Amino acid sequence: MTETSGKDGRVAGWKEHLERIASRVENALDEQRERLGMAGERRPRIDAYRGYGPGNRVWVKARVLRGAPAPRSRERDSVWLNLASTLQRFESDEIPGAQVRVRYPGGEQFLKADREGYVECWAEPSPPLAGGWQGVEMELLEPTDGHDPYRTSAPVIVPPETARHGVISDIDDTVIRTDVASRLRMAKNVLLGNAYTRMPFPGVAPFYRALERGASGNAQNPVFYVSSSPWNLYDMLAEFLELRRIPLGPLLLRDWGLAPVDIGDEGGHSGHKRRHIGRILDTFPTLPFILVGDSGQEDPEIYHRAVHDHPERILAVYIRNVSRAPERVEAIKALAAEVEKAGSALVLADDTLAAARHAAEHGWIDPACLPEIGEVAEDEQRPRSDAVRRTNEDLSAGDV
Repeated sequence: MTETSGKDGRVAGWKEHLERIASRVENALDEQRERLGMAGERRPRIDAYRGYGPGNRVWVKARVLRGAPAPRSRERDSVWLNLASTLQRFESDEIPGAQVRVRYPGGEQFLKADREGYVECWAEPSPPLAGGWQGVEMELLEPTDGHDPYRTSAPVIVPPETARHGVISDIDDTVIRTDVASRLRMAKNVLLGNAYTRMPFPGVAPFYRALERGASGNAQNPVFYVSSSPWNLYDMLAEFLELRRIPLGPLLLRDWGLAPVDIGDEGGHSGHKRRHIGRILDTFPTLPFILVGDSGQEDPEIYHRAVHDHPERILAVYIRNVSRAPERVEAIKALAAEVEKAGSALVLADDTLAAARHAAEHGWIDPACLPEIGEVAEDEQRPRSDAVRRTNEDLSAGDV
């Protein structure tokens, strides 16, 4: 009798516990709607992603969704507001079959959204787009739900003539501390965090700015981010780059729908990355590239393949060592030897400064940038520490 009563009490306690969490999330969602000023608003919209191309041919991608986007992060947002934003991103109401018009100099295309609401195309502007960030206009023709057609502009990066190399970088555990090796910590970071609570590795921001500027200081080298993070997190990742002053660039992410888009040998994490890296290299055939990743997953193997498939195109491969397993380190050293034979270099680095020194020695960044890269700037840490402190306070308030 006592055992049954104790079990019933634990069940009742957990039920009350979950009800409190559900109530907090519901209140947070209501606050989100009030912040957006769109309570009950379900207007169709286009989320345009950053594209790229050489000017006479550019790639653009967008997604057609219904409802308001998640609001921008604020430093003092509670975990409940962050969770509400995450749920809003992942419970996206895509519009299959939506009709979108893409306009650019000298032409236009009419696109039909796929089952997940995505549209994409290669456009051929005439005259070609000038170097730098340009815009390609997008207009939602159907559905409109009685509103004026929704219009937006898709940013497109066109490497200028001053560019001397491009950069292709992973994001998780390369730029952002994600703890991919620990699913629990990763889930906490993704579900309960925002652009303020996500932390870059020390020195990443000034190193990537140095790579973008090049040895001359004004090269405007393009930076591409190829990651297996879902498209649903696009706005948060873009906001993170902006907040941390990390160079903006196309974010090439994956669809995490219930029915996988990627199938066969080219599917999954590795296939996704190889496909996008290959397409970037093919799009800019005269531009050499620097590849940046980490040792936690398959970046060394994927980049080794890129060196093999595109000889003399890869200046260097920088791998952040986040895996201390001796066998993993030895495997990467073996890959480094093969990369060196192919005429490139694979640098397994414990910190950002080691990679930056190598880049400076080879004339790809200005050596004057090294002192800043070697420092852990206070303004790079404070937003994270304050936001994390409040997150821990929220989680220890007795409701979780």
